[in-house]
Amino acid sequence: MSTGLFISFEGPDGSGKTTVSSFVVEKLVNLGYDVVHTREPGGIDIAEQIRHVILEPKNILMDSKTEALLYAASRRQHLIEKILPALDAGKIVICDRFVDSSLAYQGVGRDIGFEEVLMINKFAIEDRFPDLTVYLDLPADVGLQRIKDRLYLDRLDQETLDFHAKVVEGYKQVIAYFSHRIQVINANQEIENVQEAALDIVLKKVRAHV
Repeated sequence: MSTGLFISFEGPDGSGKTTVSSFVVEKLVNLGYDVVHTREPGGIDIAEQIRHVILEPKNILMDSKTEALLYAASRRQHLIEKILPALDAGKIVICDRFVDSSLAYQGVGRDIGFEEVLMINKFAIEDRFPDLTVYLDLPADVGLQRIKDRLYLDRLDQETLDFHAKVVEGYKQVIAYFSHRIQVINANQEIENVQEAALDIVLKKVRAHV
């Protein structure tokens, strides 16, 4: 049994996951905690290669089930190579996205099915879910408005508003299903407020875990 703490940040595109999680990581490090900050898809070389295949805009012919399986494969390698060793060493792992993203984006957004995507991911992660998930709640249209000026939009960024709205609905299912580990923050406010709220939630979990 690992002694570390596994925390994920989730939310629709444009919700500020990386900005908020980076803030939390910096504060934890300043407080003396040993923290590993990583992301999905990616985090290690093999998973980053899979990320490129998934998110490459020209891969428009990718089947939705292929997409879901690639995410699960990337997640498996990331977990085995980076997350579990860090947890076994007693570190705090903070990850931008994990299994909940697949449930929302592929399970509901792609209409594959929540249970179907949950099943393939349980196989991939062997039931190693995060100890805490911070969900940044944001309407799909607000998120897409935030990301429209990015220099690079990946294949999922370029999906329709209808797709991203379904993803948000998917996250509602995820929150209901895993209510014991998910804390929701309103991300439709000043980023400083979101950061402080996230830090408060994470610190409570960290201090309770020690």
